[in-house]
This record gives sequence, structure tokens and C-alpha cells, in this order.
Amino acid sequence: MESSELDLTENFLQQLPAYETVRCFRAAEHVLGVELSRPDSANALNTQMGHDLLDIWTRLTAAPLAARCIVLSASGTRIFCAGGDLKERNGMTRAQWIQQHELFERMFWTLVDLPQPVIAAVNGHAFGGGLEMALCCDFIYAGSHARFGLPEVALGIMPGGGGTQNLPRAVGERRAREILLSGTPFDAEKALRWGLVNEVFSQDELPSQVLQVASRIAGNAPLSTRQIKKSVRYGMQMELRTAYRFEIEAYNHLIDTEDRMEGVLAFNEKRAPRFKGV
Repeated sequence: MESSELDLTENFLQQLPAYETVRCFRAAEHVLGVELSRPDSANALNTQMGHDLLDIWTRLTAAPLAARCIVLSASGTRIFCAGGDLKERNGMTRAQWIQQHELFERMFWTLVDLPQPVIAAVNGHAFGGGLEMALCCDFIYAGSHARFGLPEVALGIMPGGGGTQNLPRAVGERRAREILLSGTPFDAEKALRWGLVNEVFSQDELPSQVLQVASRIAGNAPLSTRQIKKSVRYGMQMELRTAYRFEIEAYNHLIDTEDRMEGVLAFNEKRAPRFKGV
């Protein structure tokens, strides 16, 4: 690793405040780990976690070279995130509820718009806002013991963290309607079969398998990964010809970069490229 790159990553971690509900750490070279850390409360999403995550995603957006890939996981091995903290929400006024949810909305969409690739390592059950958070990531790897669900309909509300939009895009409209309208939980094998998650691993294998893929992504040209992510995200919202033109604009942005020249040179010199993100 170049010393300047080391300084970027270390400086980012050193400048973070002491979060109450989230732990940030170097998971591997160029890979930042972000761990939900409320183990005594099922890693439920409360107001403080909303503030903590929004701050992290905002800082990463402003410092895209601080990490080349991010792994979102949770403390423990039983529950990834149980969703919104209903104990905190019990007795909230309408104004308080709306104010909290607006915070969650900003947090979710800042996560969606992160320039860096984000892998959700769902190492336990993911319900409600926990599943919605995972769906905001670029893709999901899950432990074989994990269960999933969007049970909001049984609580008199509905998903409000992108669940009714991201879920149909992952599993298809009809399957999403079944999951959303019934509120019935389902296991990791169904999640894999339906296209919600990319791979399922045993509880012991999940961390190493996720880091293997994250490290592979982090070893690629960071400008390229960011342009690919942007092209897929926005291109999926366009008709095909417009999306292709958007892709070419993203492609052309890379031609004059030092990383593109380094990639071609390294190929011809039969060595590993040394990408700098410029």
C-alpha cells in the first residue's frame, strides 16, 4: 500500500467521532468495516443509530478514497438488525415519529448514493428497516441461519426505507407483493432462490468469504468501480438507449485517468496494477 493511501484511510478512521451505536474499523486493505453495535437491543435502528450512520455515510461521500469497498455487518451472530426500535418509538407523538423517520430517510438514501461499493454481510436476522438497509447496499451475502422479513403491515404501518421499491427490483413484483402484504418471514435459502441475496454461507464462513470479495473489489481501479456503480444505479431507471448513452458518458470519463493508463501498462508489463484513484 502506498503511504499516502495508508494516511487517507488511517486519517479517516482517526477523524471519526466515538459513535455510540456503530463501530468502524479496517477490515482489510482498502476495505472499511461498518458494524451495527447495539447487541443488547437486537441492533435495532434507534435515533442515535440514525445519526451515527448518516454521519458515516456523509463522511464517506466526501472522502471517496478513504475506502474502496465497505462491508456493512452487525455485532453478534444472531440478529443483523431487527428494524426500528419499537421500544423507543412507543409513546412517540406524531411529530416525533415523523422527525425520526425523516432522519432515517436521509440515512438510507445517503447509503444508496455512496460512491463506494457496499456489501451487506447479513450475519443474522434482518427484519423491517434492517432488511431495507441491506437492500440499500450493492449486494448481500447472508449467513445460512439468517431470516428475513418486512413485517410492517402487521404493525399498522408499511416499509418506509425503500422496501417497497428496492424489494421488487431484487425479487420481482409478484414475489415482493407476497412478502410485503403477508409480512411472513423467510429463510436464507429462499432469499437466495428469489434473488434477494447473492450467496449464502455458513456462520463461520461468512466473514472470510465477504472479505475475499471485498478485497477483490478494493483491488480494482476505484474510479472504475464508482463509475460502474453509478451507471448501473441510474441506468436501471432509464429506457435502454438513454441508459446506454449514460454508460458511454461514464466510460469516457475514465479514458484520461492515470488509473486507466496504469491498468494497460501493468497488463503489458505482466504485473499487478497500482491504482491510485486518479
